[in-house]
Amino acid sequence: MKGSLLVAGTTSDAGKSVVTTGLCRLLARRGVRVAPFKAQNMSNNSMVVAGPDGDGAEIGRAQWIQAVAARATPEVAMNPVLLKPGSDRRSHIVLRGRPAGTIASSEFAGDRRVLAEAAFAAYDDLAGRFDVVVCEGAGSPTEINLRAGDYVNLGLARHADIPVVVVGDIDRGGLYAALYGTLALLEPADQRLVAGFVVNKFRGDETLLAPANRDLTRLTGRPVLGVVPWSPDAWLDSEDGLDVGARAATTDDPLRVAVVRFPRISNFTDVDALGLEPDLDVRFAARPGDVADADLVVLPGTRSTIADLAWLRTRGLDRAVRDHAAAGHPVLGVCGGFQMLGRRIEDPDGVEGPPGTVVEGLGLLDTATTFGPTKVLRLSTGTALGQPVSGYEIHHGIVRGEGEEFAGGRRAGIVFGTMWHGSLECDGFRSALLAEAAATVGRERAPSGVRFGAAREARLDHLADLLEEHLDTDGILDLVSHGAPGTLPVLTAGEAR
Repeated sequence: MKGSLLVAGTTSDAGKSVVTTGLCRLLARRGVRVAPFKAQNMSNNSMVVAGPDGDGAEIGRAQWIQAVAARATPEVAMNPVLLKPGSDRRSHIVLRGRPAGTIASSEFAGDRRVLAEAAFAAYDDLAGRFDVVVCEGAGSPTEINLRAGDYVNLGLARHADIPVVVVGDIDRGGLYAALYGTLALLEPADQRLVAGFVVNKFRGDETLLAPANRDLTRLTGRPVLGVVPWSPDAWLDSEDGLDVGARAATTDDPLRVAVVRFPRISNFTDVDALGLEPDLDVRFAARPGDVADADLVVLPGTRSTIADLAWLRTRGLDRAVRDHAAAGHPVLGVCGGFQMLGRRIEDPDGVEGPPGTVVEGLGLLDTATTFGPTKVLRLSTGTALGQPVSGYEIHHGIVRGEGEEFAGGRRAGIVFGTMWHGSLECDGFRSALLAEAAATVGRERAPSGVRFGAAREARLDHLADLLEEHLDTDGILDLVSHGAPGTLPVLTAGEAR
């Protein structure tokens, strides 16, 4: 087998990432050398991989987990352009895994040839080294105001004559209008590559959709290639804020974990492992009352430490976190959250704000952070709490200070700070930390036996099983091998435009 497929969606969070990930695992299980690809991702959830020169490089978290699903080594080519929102109007560009300036929202419809060239070159590279490349689109392919400069959706499909499948989330309502409209608003050359539809997140008796699926096929000349049911076990490493939600315990008398939900929260996949522990209630906190009865408070990563620290203070959460620690209950800060726990944060070069900015931290650790223009991207390993621990670093701020070393950070009593994203995925380290948290409330906690790596693999296989059962896999693989049929009709709305 040799070819490619582009998985597009009617909207963001329609299920593109899930279907792409599931197809990667499905193909890998059949012995196909498959690679994921997303020309441009927009997310503050990212992952460090080995760069082409052996240094650290950054890609979107979704493409990292898709590579794991494909049983391939994650690499920069799988996500050559990553945009990390810094504000409502400007995003930071990560190009080929490294920082490359910023882009304003007003520039999205303009000339982005440098980004497009990098994306097309990366796709061509993967297509030359793998049997199959499963590409994930972004947003909707029918953002017609952006089509002229598009290199992520139909722009990519046209570059390499890639067949396109459009996924829609029926849970949102209006799905069939969205599927039809997605096709109809495309220009004829784009329409000819759209070869089928997938209905996602259906709850109920699938036979109820049969009349609508037949009508959609009759009206568009394209098949509905399957109806994927909603499944609580199909969740993946979260990519964006739409996926952030509480995780309830499945045992009596759980430990309560409050994760501060910063406006610019990033890499919050750090807490996914906590959500798998059966005796933890994990909730996201935005008010002082949300942390008042917590046994453990977590300050996660943030795209803008200084701005989110100011937000923390406007909400009174700074006092709530200090009161929590003063009562003898543990606090864990990760990356930006760790930086907030120190005495002060300095920004002499204006990385996050005006040059020369100095702000006070929460003062729970005897540390100070200095921001600099060089971004640290690094895979790290070590020992903490008597357990092996590893993670990855993505940050501008350098933290210095006193205290016991702790997983690339510092510890003072029951206040912990680490620069290592992903460290909670290390089962022994996570269990040791939770045992210390339980001890502060007079409880003894034994390891739960949860193995995060095994749970992730089980989720990936479950997802592939869902697609195997509910999609026309033969039809999809035929598209991969032979491309979109040359007989697909063009809808008149596209011709009129």
